[in-house]
Amino acid sequence: MPLRFALRFFALLAFVVAGGSAKAADVHVFISAGFFHVYSELGPQFEKATGHHLITTRGPSVGDSPEAIPARLTRGEASDVIIMDGSGVDFVVSNKLARGDNKIVLAESAFGMVVRSGLPKPDISTIDALRKTLLEAKSVAYSDSGSGTYLANVGFKKLGVADEVAAKSHKVRGPPSGQSVASFVSKGGADIGFQQVSELINTPGADFVGTVPSDFQPPAYFVGLVTTNSKQPEAATGLLKFLSSPQAAEVITKAGLKPLAAK
Repeated sequence: MPLRFALRFFALLAFVVAGGSAKAADVHVFISAGFFHVYSELGPQFEKATGHHLITTRGPSVGDSPEAIPARLTRGEASDVIIMDGSGVDFVVSNKLARGDNKIVLAESAFGMVVRSGLPKPDISTIDALRKTLLEAKSVAYSDSGSGTYLANVGFKKLGVADEVAAKSHKVRGPPSGQSVASFVSKGGADIGFQQVSELINTPGADFVGTVPSDFQPPAYFVGLVTTNSKQPEAATGLLKFLSSPQAAEVITKAGLKPLAAK
């Protein structure tokens, strides 16, 4: 192992051991898809460093899916920590499903667009260009979670194309029982699709076009919270501190997100 990687690993090891529980525990994690690539890479390191065992359940941050994190918590499914799009935080905190006082912002996110591979990449660099692309597209896909909820309820109306898009749109149910928008587009489900960048990149059969214009982009963050009924609050907090540490920034960036550890 190169020295710089060894030093980085031991820095991570010292960080989580210092902040974690002394006794190994099963830590139940509910997580949405947008931060899952980061979690899937760093989670095993956390387990190795602490001896904790992460038991992971995936689901959307918001939306009408029975697999959505708020729905799972409302039904009483057990979780120690949740990692989700910030748009779902108000609901879980106001309904006393998670503790708002320990919220940790893990990364900033943006949403963008993909096209099916082989199709031209439309211009979406300005509001007018994005509007034109939506009107000319034969079919449009968006997620059943945070970004899709924003587009369906706010974004398309803001562009003045809500009626036109509704007639040719597909709301895509995400993991665990569904798929990403990029995967749906890659299989011919739609010509273009919108979702968080971290869920669009590196999908065979779908080409990432870019992010939507900044003045159309709502502020979006992935956050972590310890649940109200957590049985392992110390270990859960240790996991969130680990995922938001400066040493995690490289993995977060690689996943298409913006790390905030330096702030």
